[in-house]
Amino acid sequence: MPMRTDCKNYESRTYAGGETVRKCNLDLAPEAPWRCPANCSAFAPRLADVNWAHGDLLAPPTPPEPPGLDENAVRLLDEAEDIVNAAGPTIMRELKAKGPRDERMPWWRRLGKNR
Repeated sequence: MPMRTDCKNYESRTYAGGETVRKCNLDLAPEAPWRCPANCSAFAPRLADVNWAHGDLLAPPTPPEPPGLDENAVRLLDEAEDIVNAAGPTIMRELKAKGPRDERMPWWRRLGKNR
């Protein structure tokens, strides 16, 4: 089943460089941005924008599904996501080990302090 853009858990965000992220906020669509699970138990219709007319500022259309997107590819992407998520606590410990930043000083003054 294609991504359900009418689900309240679907999110699309386009960045200044033109890159667009399409995802399920609950991380229940392992084949995003191309497919949602067929019988997703978390599907809930989006209610806030019912009957709104959307203009050209919406995200560009989803690119075509790449060839070979199967269970092996989904599993590989899940493993890569696990590796990135596992690095988070280590990075936070390293930042805390550097000591607290002086948050009372405005950021523009802290820039000159480190040069």
